[in-house]
Amino acid sequence: MARFFKFHSLADIDAECRRQQLDIRFSEDLSPLFRPVQVGSFTVGNALCIQPMEGCDGTLDGRPDELTLRRYRRFGAGGAKLIWAEATAVLDEARANPRQLLLNDRTAASMEDMLKQCRRAHREACGHDDDLLVGLQLTHSGRYSYRGATALDDDYLARLVDPYVAAARFAAKIGFHFVDIKQCHGYLLSELLSARARPGPYGGSLENRTRLARDIIRAIRVCVPGLMVASRVNVYDGDGNLDQSGQFGCSRIRKNAGEASDARILANAATGGNEHTHLDEPLRWIGEMAQLGVALINVTMGCPYTTPHLVRPFEVPPPDGYEPPEHPLCGVHRHFTMTDQLQRALPHLPMVGSGYSYLQEYLFHAGAANLRDGRATFVGVGRAALAQPDFARQLQEQGRLDRKRVCRTFSYCTALMRSKKNELGQFPTGCPPFDKEVYGPIWDQAKRSES
Repeated sequence: MARFFKFHSLADIDAECRRQQLDIRFSEDLSPLFRPVQVGSFTVGNALCIQPMEGCDGTLDGRPDELTLRRYRRFGAGGAKLIWAEATAVLDEARANPRQLLLNDRTAASMEDMLKQCRRAHREACGHDDDLLVGLQLTHSGRYSYRGATALDDDYLARLVDPYVAAARFAAKIGFHFVDIKQCHGYLLSELLSARARPGPYGGSLENRTRLARDIIRAIRVCVPGLMVASRVNVYDGDGNLDQSGQFGCSRIRKNAGEASDARILANAATGGNEHTHLDEPLRWIGEMAQLGVALINVTMGCPYTTPHLVRPFEVPPPDGYEPPEHPLCGVHRHFTMTDQLQRALPHLPMVGSGYSYLQEYLFHAGAANLRDGRATFVGVGRAALAQPDFARQLQEQGRLDRKRVCRTFSYCTALMRSKKNELGQFPTGCPPFDKEVYGPIWDQAKRSES
């Protein structure tokens, strides 16, 4: 079971990691975070990444609304040099919620304004933006589409290549440096990665399960040649069951005599340690994507709807009542070690590591150690950026975070997004504890809707 975050120093949390035999490293030298990084032909000014997060605060027709624009102004001004903009649907029917962003001819001008405001805020705060890399995540939500998508047949899947290419064209014209072909968190392309039992050209073999993503990547590379392609991809879809052999990144897990604890077994299994080999297929597919011209990989795992503790390890049940089944340090370890194995196998492919937020004020000490040791290329920051979007500037100017705004992983952001719908269709995600002026009243409204 999870434990409350009780660490009062770097030495405390390091000792706990050692006690649990978890390979989580720390460095007091934060300079690796601020080294420039090469992605394709682009030099990124530092190794800090804002992760893509679904905001649920666009307009009903898919344009960024004021809360969306505010978020990207804050991200732009924050100092991170890789901003990975949130999931944006390629079709209206593909949206995960009625306020998810959508990229088409009607929304492109508003999306361009969002990007311009983000870059302008960065220039005003940092002096220039020529080393700021900004991309956009393209998605189809599959079974999680808010309109209740039914099973998608092969003809439908084959027709999806064109909407992805159309969205990529708009993204390039707007000024994004790259598009992310989203293959994570249970959405359509992620679900296909585990479609071993599906008949036809999109199921069964790894070649078939990756066919649609491969076709999309190839088409974008041909039709939009000046645009970089990236992918945020699940490398582990386990759920803690002893038999999860059908899931991407998993093999059969058995308890062996003498292993320490359920949490340790899961942590060992998830890293591919001992006889458990889990990264064969993810490594093959990521390697193939690199050959197809994918320039950047963002490593993640799990599904926010069914296994949120895998996506973002947290210590206490959030307001929606989900109980994490393992110590969150095991989840952090899983993220770090799996990214480490992939990065070492493909050392020339830049990779963003995830799963840091539980470490709170020690997040960047772990990130610096991972960069120092070649375990990742970028440190990805998700929900922690909602609480303190200027984390990069705080670290560079003060040498530490503002402790009054450090994300404590209570998951109010997730609970807000998943609360009962309001009259506009969705509550936006944000940080009620540390962005109270804007999201405090929204949280109060959400709680009233639950009563």
